[in-house]
Amino acid sequence: MNQDNSTAAGWYELTRVESPARSRLNFDLDVEVCVIGAGLAGLTAAREIARRGWSVAVLEGRGVAQAASGRNTGFVLPGFSEGIDDMIERIGLDRTKELWALSEQGLAYVRRTIDEAAMPGVNKVPGWLHVFQTDDAEAVNAYVERLRWIGSDAEMWDAGQVRAQLVNKRYFNAVHFPSAFHIQPLNYALGLAAAAEQAGARIFEETPALSIDPAGVRKRIVTPSGLVRAARVVLAGNVQLGGLLPEVSATLVPVTTFVMVTEPIGPQLHDWIRYRGAVSDTERADNHYRIVGDASTGGERLQWAGRVRTWSADPRRFARGLVADIKRNFPGLGPVEVAHIWSGTLGRTVHRMPQIGEVEPGVWLASGFGGHGLNTTAMAGDLVARGIVEGDQTWRLFAPYELVWAGGLAGRALAQALYWGRTPRERLSQALARYRERRRDAKAAVKAEVPAVAPVAAVTAPASGAASLLPEVAIPVAAPEPVAAPVAIPVAEPVAEAVAPEAVADVTPEAVVDVVSGAVSAAVPEAVSDAVPEPVPADPTPPQAEPAPPRKGKKKPQKTKKTQKRRKADPEAAGPT
Repeated sequence: MNQDNSTAAGWYELTRVESPARSRLNFDLDVEVCVIGAGLAGLTAAREIARRGWSVAVLEGRGVAQAASGRNTGFVLPGFSEGIDDMIERIGLDRTKELWALSEQGLAYVRRTIDEAAMPGVNKVPGWLHVFQTDDAEAVNAYVERLRWIGSDAEMWDAGQVRAQLVNKRYFNAVHFPSAFHIQPLNYALGLAAAAEQAGARIFEETPALSIDPAGVRKRIVTPSGLVRAARVVLAGNVQLGGLLPEVSATLVPVTTFVMVTEPIGPQLHDWIRYRGAVSDTERADNHYRIVGDASTGGERLQWAGRVRTWSADPRRFARGLVADIKRNFPGLGPVEVAHIWSGTLGRTVHRMPQIGEVEPGVWLASGFGGHGLNTTAMAGDLVARGIVEGDQTWRLFAPYELVWAGGLAGRALAQALYWGRTPRERLSQALARYRERRRDAKAAVKAEVPAVAPVAAVTAPASGAASLLPEVAIPVAAPEPVAAPVAIPVAEPVAEAVAPEAVADVTPEAVVDVVSGAVSAAVPEAVSDAVPEPVPADPTPPQAEPAPPRKGKKKPQKTKKTQKRRKADPEAAGPT
């Protein structure tokens, strides 16, 4: 494993396209719009503002897409992290449909920009499969119907379709999004920066914004070697805005996830993972994966992302856990070697929606994209550009999702505890779903092996002697009963291997006992009753019990004085009275 990948997105850096070095800002500059942050949202806003003829300067503290924009999984998806039902409850059906349409426009923007600019090295691959590890086809179908209701092109896959593409007994149904796709995000960001500069924007690297004075018509942004004066400012720095505007940064929970790319795996990769789109098998940060690399040269690799920390940590500490996640889901891949591993920190809001709009006169915000996919960065940049230049008010659709304090250190600790607490409960329910499936398969196998009933044989009495006077009677002859093979009663998989050690403390013993005892009491008796046939009595008429003989009267023994004295001395030796 490369040891220098704890700070750099190794695989992305290895496959990045050439891009020019950009200078620092070492002079004072007057522009109409100053964008702080050269990530995907900031670069999109700069490009769209410059295309409309306004002067734009982009300030980046390090390099283009050096933060989360160039380190994420590269999924470009429709929708938001917030659930559909929660959105409808909060803002109503009509506004939910409008926001979903905006997310689809963001997805289309990324696709269109890649094609228009002919960006090299982006490697756009269609499709996203959201897989469920519990068997509830009705719930998944209802979810797909709600998605279609608000304008999505989602479709449901049953367990057979899923397992034909992903050979994994843990997987059941899935939702397929054919319009989604995945890309190499760093190369897309570099191509977007080039497109913004071609439109007239100026990008300055190694130029952090130290302070901002938002008062007045001309905002003042101080950098180490120069001063920028602008009529409007766009904050697109995510959690990196802490020192610049602490009140905005305090509305985000910093969530760090870890991304790993394996060494080339070989032809068995296609045997187990035949789907070439992006895959997610959870609602949370675990197990988001895709195939990367060049298939023509046999260099296909598996990119796998997962685990969550609300504080920074060395990515190399999580390599073993990510490899274990791969082997648990696809044991037939053989040895899995880690080639690159890195981390990326995203900003997630309390309401799980992005923050887009004008927070005070002349100061615009585009942030909070953690958990959404790259489509929201494009959507936000375009909405901000239209709002600044054209006075478009579409961004106000996000007004109900205002800035909410994330709780500081306590909020981060709570978010981490919730993640740890949900993991064992989810894996228990997943293990029970697999157990129920094995039980159904065992019952079906037993039914398939039951022999057919033997035909009735006609037995004719011989026509000689007294027997010839009897009529012919058809006597049913039962076929010899075969000796049934022992039926294996399925037993639930051990759950201990699926539970993260650090999460055990978050599950109470009572909760585990309730879940397991409920499953065993409901499942095992039924399995036993299916496996062991009930005995059939030989004679359908039960034998009548013989009447008991009448009791002969006995003379009650008389108590002698000697017996009474012995009982008083030792009551137990004398026996019951």
